[in-house]
Amino acid sequence: MGFDLLERLRTNRKFVLGAGALLLTTFTFILASEPAENARPVVQAPKAVKKVSHPKVDFERDIAPILKASCIARHGADQPQAQLRFDSLAAAQKGGASGKVILPGNSTRSPLVRRLLGLDKPQMPYGSEPLAPKQIALVRAWIDQGATGSETSVAGAATAPASQKHWAYVKPLRPDPPKVKNAAWVRNPIDNFVLARLEKEGLTPSPEAGRETLIRRVSLDLIGLPPALEEVDAFLADQSPDAYEKVVDRLLASPHYGERWARPWLDLARYADTHGYEKDDLRVAWKFRDWVINALNQDMSFREFTIEQIAGDMLPNPTTDQLIATGFHRNTMLNQEGGVDHEEYRWYALVDRVNTTASVWLGTTLGCAQCHNHKFDPFTQKDYYRMLAFFDNVEYRDLNLGQGEGWVDEPQIELPTPAQETKSKELKAEIARLQAVLDNSTPDLESAQAKWERDMLAAESDWVVVRPSRMASKGGATLTVLDDQSVLAGGKNPQEDVYEIEARTGLRAITGVRLEALRDASLPRGGPGRDPEGNFFLSALEVTAAPADKPDAAEKIVFKEAAADESQGGYDVAEDPVDVHDLHATILYLMGLDHTKLTYKFSGRDYRLTDVSGNVVKKLLA
Repeated sequence: MGFDLLERLRTNRKFVLGAGALLLTTFTFILASEPAENARPVVQAPKAVKKVSHPKVDFERDIAPILKASCIARHGADQPQAQLRFDSLAAAQKGGASGKVILPGNSTRSPLVRRLLGLDKPQMPYGSEPLAPKQIALVRAWIDQGATGSETSVAGAATAPASQKHWAYVKPLRPDPPKVKNAAWVRNPIDNFVLARLEKEGLTPSPEAGRETLIRRVSLDLIGLPPALEEVDAFLADQSPDAYEKVVDRLLASPHYGERWARPWLDLARYADTHGYEKDDLRVAWKFRDWVINALNQDMSFREFTIEQIAGDMLPNPTTDQLIATGFHRNTMLNQEGGVDHEEYRWYALVDRVNTTASVWLGTTLGCAQCHNHKFDPFTQKDYYRMLAFFDNVEYRDLNLGQGEGWVDEPQIELPTPAQETKSKELKAEIARLQAVLDNSTPDLESAQAKWERDMLAAESDWVVVRPSRMASKGGATLTVLDDQSVLAGGKNPQEDVYEIEARTGLRAITGVRLEALRDASLPRGGPGRDPEGNFFLSALEVTAAPADKPDAAEKIVFKEAAADESQGGYDVAEDPVDVHDLHATILYLMGLDHTKLTYKFSGRDYRLTDVSGNVVKKLLA
């Protein structure tokens, strides 16, 4: 389970460290000699330390702290000088470009000791004060005793004796409260520590604040809101010895308590109501916010609070609330910008989950180990990616919407209200009933279907193909009328173009105009458009008409409605194109369709039709 990982991280560092814990930070060894002109001044070496018998030397306890204080800057895992590393016992025993520097059982001939003593140049640590004779004696004794140690204790970073460890890696122990002179002032053990320090500095506690101040302070602290006037009055009137405790209990029971203390946690969880990045679209994640608030108001244990957020979905038969809790890991940003690499941004989300989990629950900058072994904490780069592997097991799908649009889509759950859930069940039952009816054909249904198909075919006879009498392309394209009276565009192919087509007809009571986009072998990928992908993009259409006997009395036609039998999602023809040319009122974007119709309906007399489009126009029907 995900929680097992956390428990191991918190209670057994060897799980994270892999092979142990030795941090060697700033010791410098350069075995390759440097030119004299580049050599730094060498501090006078101490006199040679005589080889003497010494109690058993422990590498982890005695030697690692010496190396930790003087080594890793030049001899760590990252670009070690002279190929000599001291970040692990095995690496130190292996030596560098000049060979072994530690000869077990013989400190006198060991290059490490000779450099420490200044017998070979340059002396080490390079450019720093020589080690103290006592430290050199420890190193010599360790080598003479065989230069051994537990490899499991040095694979990661140095583990100094408890007295030298960073406090974060020392097991906390409950201390005894210090004794104080003014014991009557103490109300709880914490007061002992506060008062002891005050007495040490020769100070006395400030007088207790007035009741008006106390209730304001505790209200702002616990619920983030000032007390109401009636609450202040009630507190002032309550002379019982536990009056303050009753105020605290009331505030802890307030729903505002969870709201107040959820805020800092939601910041740690990087909660937001939008996805971030370029589009920054709405993110529906407020249920996770409410889960945090409710968990605090219900006084959920920190153990359960941790388990459910890190791995609530991995619990046996998880509840809806436990699934919502894992929203902690879904608060990563989501890039929905067209053209981005989906896998790249999924990887960024994984990295964010590792770093955030480590920061929030481990209180450590594990993110440093993303690129290299941690310089100061007991984590290696390998440990980092071991932890990342847990998060890399989550379900997802690469949502590809075409044209470079899409993103990594992770599981979602529906959370209807009880009323919505009831209505949903009713609707699903009704859909199932109707689907069963549709799935079973009847004689009446088949007859109606056949009649509808005949009517649709007969309706085509209502349309008359108009032969253009004049054609022009403002972009310089060549427009040719084919045998079937369609118009084919060729020649120049500008980014944008305007086509003007005129036609005469003897028809009366014309009620609509239809534009058909047809494929042709001469077009890119067979068309129907002329862009490299064969797309057809119609951005505007304008029609003017005039009586045949009065060609100068042209008037602009206002469309009543528009419809397309096929178009790309997001580019549908306008529902109410009052002025198509003015609005971008209709945008038709077609990709490689065999036959697409765009129909505009209006009422009028005999018309001369002028088409203005942004791409190839194949047929003008009236």
